[in-house]
Amino acid sequence: MKKILFCTWITLSLSACNEDFLKLSPETNLTSSTFYKTESHFELALVGVYTQLRGTVSPGHYMDEMRSDNTFFRYYAPNRGPANWVEDIIQWTDQSQTTVVNNRYYSDFQGISRANTILSQLPKADFSTEAKNKISGETRFLRAFFYFDLVTHYGGVPLYLEQVTDESSAYQNRASVEEVYRQIISDLDQAAPLLPVATVFPQTGRATRGAAMMLLAKAYMSMPQPDYAKSESALREVVGMNYQLLDDYLANFVPSNKNNRESVFDIQYMEGDDGQESSFIYEMLPKTSNTSLATGIVVNNVSQGGWNVPNENLIASFESGDKRLKASVKVIEGTLNGGNLYTDPITYLAIREVGSYTPEPGKVYFPFIAKFLHGPYGKPFNTGQNWPVFRYADALLLLAENLVKQGKSSEALPYVNAVRKRAGLADLQNATRENVLLERRHELAFENHRWTDLIRNGKAIETMTAYGAEMKKKYDFLPAAAFTITERRLVYAIPFRETQINPGLTQNTGY
Repeated sequence: MKKILFCTWITLSLSACNEDFLKLSPETNLTSSTFYKTESHFELALVGVYTQLRGTVSPGHYMDEMRSDNTFFRYYAPNRGPANWVEDIIQWTDQSQTTVVNNRYYSDFQGISRANTILSQLPKADFSTEAKNKISGETRFLRAFFYFDLVTHYGGVPLYLEQVTDESSAYQNRASVEEVYRQIISDLDQAAPLLPVATVFPQTGRATRGAAMMLLAKAYMSMPQPDYAKSESALREVVGMNYQLLDDYLANFVPSNKNNRESVFDIQYMEGDDGQESSFIYEMLPKTSNTSLATGIVVNNVSQGGWNVPNENLIASFESGDKRLKASVKVIEGTLNGGNLYTDPITYLAIREVGSYTPEPGKVYFPFIAKFLHGPYGKPFNTGQNWPVFRYADALLLLAENLVKQGKSSEALPYVNAVRKRAGLADLQNATRENVLLERRHELAFENHRWTDLIRNGKAIETMTAYGAEMKKKYDFLPAAAFTITERRLVYAIPFRETQINPGLTQNTGY
C-alpha cells in the first residue's frame, strides 16, 4: 500500500466514452506545485480516476463470472505455467496469492488514492462552486465504487480518506466490513445530490445520480445487516428516472449504441489508436490461430483465448423461447488442428446457433459469449466495446429481489415480468427468491454479476458445491481438492506483500 499511496502524481492517461469525453490536451511542464489549480487540471485528474475502473473488468471475468456456475475455461495443456494462477480461482483450489486477485486490489486502491488527492486539493482551488460540486460528486461516486468492489471481494480493508502526503499516514489499520459500508453510503449520500439526472441519450459516460443511487441500493442490500427499506427507496428513484428497457436485448451491447437509455453506468472504451480500446472478446473466443471468421481480421488468440466459456448448466437453464440465449451465446464449429482437445487450438469453420446444429463426426463445437462480439474490427485486440456495470434491467430485477425479501412478492411481479416480456417469455404468476435470482442469471449473464448475486442471496456455498460435484464428474483434469467451498473462501486473500509492510493489515482467515 505504501508504494501506491505514499506518492504524489498526476495521471495524463485519457479515458473515453465517446470521442469528446474529457479528450483534453495535457499541459506541459506541470509539477505538483503548479497542478490542481484550474478546473481543467481537476478534469484531467478525474479522467485518471475513471481510468482505474478498467482494472475491475478482466479480473471480474475470473473472480466473478468464472468463480460462479455461469462460465468455465477450456483446459489447455500448453498453458500450464501461465494459466495455473487463474485456473486455481475458477476451480476453487486457490489458497493465497494470484496475480489477478492482487492486481484488482491494487487497481482499486490506486483509484481511491487518485480520488483522495482530488478531494483534498479541491477546496484550495479557485474556480466556480458549481464546477467544484460536479467534480466532487463524480469523485465521491468513484471512491465509493472502488470501496464497494473491495469490500465485496476482500472483506474489510483500510479506509484511506485523505491524500497521503507522508509515511505516517500511509499505514492504516484494517477497517471492519461494516465500517467500509458506512463510508460507501456516506460518499454516495454526498455524491448523489451533486450529480445530474440523465436526460439526454446517448449519455456522456460520466457518473450520474442514477448510477449513485444504483450503487447505494446495492450497498444497502449487500451489507451484513441489509437495509431493504433504504435500498427500495433508492431503487424506486432509479426506476422513476428517464431510463427504459430497449426493445432489443442485444442492442445494449452494440458499440455504436453505447450509453443508451438502458445504460445506468458503463466503463468506457473507444476503438482506435489512443490506447482506450477494449479487447475482452478475444479472451472469450475459442483458441485459434485465425479468428477472422468471428472478428473479420486474422488474429491469433491461442495464448489469450478459451476463457469465460458458457457452461452447459447455464445454457440448459434458459426457458424455451428465451431470446436472450441466442443473443448471448453462440457456438463455434471447427476442427482440432492436431486432434487433441487438451493440447490443440481449433480451426473455425462456422458460427452456429445454440441448439440448432447437429454435431458431426470429426468436428468440435465450443459455445462462446456472443453478446460482446460486434465485428468486423479494424485492428487486432482493439474494440470499442464498453463494459456494462449497471443496466436498467438490473435495477428492475434488483428492486424485485428487494421486494420479495421484504415479503412484497405481488409488488415485485411487474418488474420481473417487464424484463421477461422483452425476452419473449410469459409472465410469472408469483415472484420468489429463486425465480428472481434465476431471472438475474439469464438477463445479466456474463456481465460479472452472478458471483455477488449468489453471495448476497446466501446461495454461494449451496450452489457452488452442487455445481462443483457436477464439474468433477465431467472433467478428469480437476484435482480432488477442487470446489472445496467454505465460508472463508467467499472473499479473496489480501495481497501478501501488503500484510508484510502494513502491520495493521491482517490477512483473511484461512489464507
